[in-house]
Amino acid sequence: MTEPSSSRPLTRLRRALTGIRTRVVLASIALLLAALAASVLATRQLLLVGVIEQADRDTTQEAEELRALAGGNDPATGLPFGNDAEAVFDTFLSRNVPARDEAFYAFVDGRPYLTSFNAPDWVFDDAAVIERWSNSSAPVRGATGTGSTEIRYLVVPVESDDRAVLGTFVIAIFPEADRAEVSKIVRTILVIAFTVLGLSSIAAWSLAGRVLRPVRALTGAARITDANDLTKRIPVDGNDELAELGTTFNGMLDRLDESFRSQRAFLDDVAHELRTPITIVRGHLEMMDDDPVDQQATVRLVTDELDRMARYVDDLLVVAKAAQPDFLHLELVDIAELIDGAYQRARGLGDRDWTLGAAPPPATVLSEADADRLLQALLALADNARQHTAPGGVITLGADATDDEIRLWVTDDGPGVPDEERERIFQRFSRGASSERRPEGAGLGLPIVAAIARAHYGRVELESHVGHGATFRIVLPRSILQEDSP
Repeated sequence: MTEPSSSRPLTRLRRALTGIRTRVVLASIALLLAALAASVLATRQLLLVGVIEQADRDTTQEAEELRALAGGNDPATGLPFGNDAEAVFDTFLSRNVPARDEAFYAFVDGRPYLTSFNAPDWVFDDAAVIERWSNSSAPVRGATGTGSTEIRYLVVPVESDDRAVLGTFVIAIFPEADRAEVSKIVRTILVIAFTVLGLSSIAAWSLAGRVLRPVRALTGAARITDANDLTKRIPVDGNDELAELGTTFNGMLDRLDESFRSQRAFLDDVAHELRTPITIVRGHLEMMDDDPVDQQATVRLVTDELDRMARYVDDLLVVAKAAQPDFLHLELVDIAELIDGAYQRARGLGDRDWTLGAAPPPATVLSEADADRLLQALLALADNARQHTAPGGVITLGADATDDEIRLWVTDDGPGVPDEERERIFQRFSRGASSERRPEGAGLGLPIVAAIARAHYGRVELESHVGHGATFRIVLPRSILQEDSP
């Protein structure tokens, strides 16, 4: 049924949205999004961890500098600080300038004593934090607040010689600015990532179209291919899986083309060859009267014609099936036994001087082959020789072998084959000029021989001189070689 023209744009849109190209690109985008999301989240987390670690390193460094100062001399007097915590704090704050996100708080006797110049005053609004800072008797690292009020701190007590706490010094880090910088970096990464994702999606769409071009070509070829025209092939370029798919598709079309040609040829051959006997049978049946003698003669003639049609069909099936993979049933064949069996059977074909010629000794030459098919081919050659020789004529069957090939041959002393008929006699329904002795023949004997030879990856050779007989050879590759027995 033809699709309405009004629905074609919707159909094309639906195919585009659900097609393999769209699915591949969407899958690629999804994978890229997942990878980018994981990368951005991991990067953000690493940067935030870096902010915390850097804050801890900065507070530790300031604390070590304070301890070093407290263990030294007061630059104002040149004497040790001793128990003068206020002098320690005054000297440290005069010498050390805190970073932009850093502040110093000094406490003496549990009360705020001094702060750095940029220290936020809102810190003192949290009485609990101030209590914890001013009364700590041991180093304490901690954090308090969230967002803009978040503080990471290190409390360092300053002790006298007898281990009494004289005061506490607090190094406070405010990581909000660093966290904001991390957020800015993450936003920049996201902008770059989505830009890359967009460009990658465009590239993926183009690349997917280029990769799937052989599939579209295959689809187009399949769409226009039917049983009447199997000549279209798709161009194949490269050695990847898609190129292999194109090659396989072209090979499938070759096999289908050959199969359809074989079927058409088979049907044409059947129609061609059976038309005459069917006409004969019908004509005699229509003219048959009530005379018993005439009826018996008609029945015999009809039976002969039906038998001949059955032989034609059987022969045509052999030729048609020769290209099928199950045509041969391979086994290990003894060539000597094969020739002897063909000779014994050929002797019953007619009154000829049948001779067994040269042949290898038994069990010396073996080959992988279909013994029944080779026997059929040899008997077809023997029967062909009988047709072209007179009673008493000499027909010889034999075989020989080389390192690479095995040759099965049949020789006769008939009239030979003219040069102009050498190719034609191997075609179906072609008969030589000297075939008058068998006017009922269908001309399928030699084509069957050629088909059996080709199925064995072999060939048929003809050697003949007009007036001096002919020799037909079935030449087979020697697939299995067994050395001569001692």
